[in-house]
Amino acid sequence: MSTLQNRQFKLTSRPVGMVKRSDFEFVTTPAGDPGPGEALVKVLYLSLDPAMRGWMNAGKSYVPPVGLGEVMRAGGIGSVVASNDSSLAAGDTVVGMTGVQDYTIAKAKELTKVDPRLAPLPRYLGALGMPGLTAYFGLLDIGQPKEGETVVVSAAAGAVGAVVGQIAKIKGCRAVGIAGGPDKCRYIVDELGFDAAIDYKNEDVRAGLARHCPKGIDIYFDNVGGEILDIVLSMLARRARVIICGAVSQYNNLESIEGPRNYMSLLVNHARMEGFVVFYYAARYPEGMQALAGWILAGKLKAREDIVEGLETFPDTLQKLFRGENFGKLVIKV
Repeated sequence: MSTLQNRQFKLTSRPVGMVKRSDFEFVTTPAGDPGPGEALVKVLYLSLDPAMRGWMNAGKSYVPPVGLGEVMRAGGIGSVVASNDSSLAAGDTVVGMTGVQDYTIAKAKELTKVDPRLAPLPRYLGALGMPGLTAYFGLLDIGQPKEGETVVVSAAAGAVGAVVGQIAKIKGCRAVGIAGGPDKCRYIVDELGFDAAIDYKNEDVRAGLARHCPKGIDIYFDNVGGEILDIVLSMLARRARVIICGAVSQYNNLESIEGPRNYMSLLVNHARMEGFVVFYYAARYPEGMQALAGWILAGKLKAREDIVEGLETFPDTLQKLFRGENFGKLVIKV
């Protein structure tokens, strides 16, 4: 019987506006033992994603909300401590939905074994994980980029946006990123190879897009929603594609969500706007991971992680996402 102690963050109230520490209870319980077909995993790194804010709200969505009193949902990577399934052995490194805790007991079939020798562990939560796959399927399947087109992506220095812009370049497109602050803008141009960057905190986004996209925007990969989405909609090229991945500017909105006012541009430009959730591509994850890994090994795709140490920092670290403070994929080293 396991004597391991497990620290956990449990959701105790539905956040109003920004997530607060008081929305959670930090408890310690026994880690427990895996049942048939299960494995006990020591969580090493946790993935912090904007989608977590939506998971805390009551109401219908693409996944059920986290229940009050339940461990906060989160993806993570860890090491198998004990297994009751022949597909996993102690010492294996696995990725899955671990929750915000030190240890998790999960069904072996819901864990993916990865090779820790091929990449730093946090990369499996970023460019080689859900954010990378989100960029891959969103841009290629929905955006369907063609050589020479102009691709604009918001939150371009974030975990998803950074990969979107680089894939756009791999496919022969122009990549224009919208990011917050001069450091992030320099990073996406000088290190990631974007053609241009627009600093939404310090310059006029509309003027920047007009300068860098004189023939209009062929593909827009939206991670922020709100005012920036509206501006982009007014500047679409004919037969443009708008990919709705997220709306981080709206997740903590105390009023009603600000929707697009310039949607008639879709009609005028014979354009298309489509939302998606990466979980629906689960059957094709191996395809995406193989492509992403190949680009990384070839030096065509670069990645960056923003690592914060300490499980106990979770509520405060999560807020970095919504203040635009993270630089790269935000993870917690447990």
